[in-house]
Amino acid sequence: MKASVSWIPSEHDLGFDSKMDTGETLHLDGSREGLSPMQAVLMSVGACSSVDVVEIMRKARQGIESCECELEATRAENPPRVFTHIHAHYVVSGSNVHEKHLARAVELSTQKYCSVMLMLNDKVEIKTTYEIKA
Repeated sequence: MKASVSWIPSEHDLGFDSKMDTGETLHLDGSREGLSPMQAVLMSVGACSSVDVVEIMRKARQGIESCECELEATRAENPPRVFTHIHAHYVVSGSNVHEKHLARAVELSTQKYCSVMLMLNDKVEIKTTYEIKA
């Protein structure tokens, strides 16, 4: 995997265009004019783990129709302002979705499959909860 990040000089002076070697792009901005790198990391936690939850639920033949991951993070007050806590709350709906399967999917994602969570795990307290909506 390769990526490049290029500074885009501007009035605010902290914009960066990122590009993967496969062509996908993302603009990040450290001056609060766009998505910050830390916001992107938080959203990556939710997206990575949600991929796992959806795949595991499908393999368990659960009738999953939607999966939303609501995230809340706390950062250190002083630089470096790393995440200290992340709470990921999964809201899943569908037909015949069983709680035991959802609990197992969230657990497997958190402890075994989600590379973003696992990368942060030693430094950040990560809590997960879930609910099934009819």
